[in-house]
Amino acid sequence: MLILWGRITSINVQKAVFALGEAGVAFERRDVGGAFGGLQTPEYKAMNPNAMIPVLQDGDLAIWESNAIVRYVAARYGEGALWPRDPGARAQADAWSDWQQTVVGASMGPAFLGLIRTPPEKRDMAAIEASIAKTEAAFDLLDAHLARSRHVGGDTFTFADVVLTPSAHRWLHMPVERKARPALERWYAAMAARPAAVPALPLPVV
Repeated sequence: MLILWGRITSINVQKAVFALGEAGVAFERRDVGGAFGGLQTPEYKAMNPNAMIPVLQDGDLAIWESNAIVRYVAARYGEGALWPRDPGARAQADAWSDWQQTVVGASMGPAFLGLIRTPPEKRDMAAIEASIAKTEAAFDLLDAHLARSRHVGGDTFTFADVVLTPSAHRWLHMPVERKARPALERWYAAMAARPAAVPALPLPVV
């Protein structure tokens, strides 16, 4: 059985849980990171020298970095569905998956940490407001894309939907003012209703 290391409150662990569920792979998730600790042990660092979550163990193979885990699960266990066979379709899913990390994740991080994980008296409101503005701009872009496309990577469900759903879930449940985005909200509702997404998208976001 595969083992996924990481607490479910991590957006990166949520991606992996969603991917494994969609691929129909039996796995065990073990809590590490945050309040659970365990990342600095020699055993964990042997799996991930960065001492971060998640890590996926598949036999003797240990994979770290969340999007790499999602791609591995899609390629090994979901070829033709999660993992498009067509290289062009796969490249589109790859591009949006990378965008999730480089644009959405980088934009949303300061607002999330400031509003959810920082006491009010210690918040840097200027940094939070700048983060909100950047994140809203990013989701404007995704909303416009989804107005033309049923799924993130194209007409069919792929690993790109898996990668971006936890980001949308977090943003849509944070205490911030957001524009109405019908296409994004339509897509998110469909993603959140998938059985594999239910254990991957806890509420409240913390």
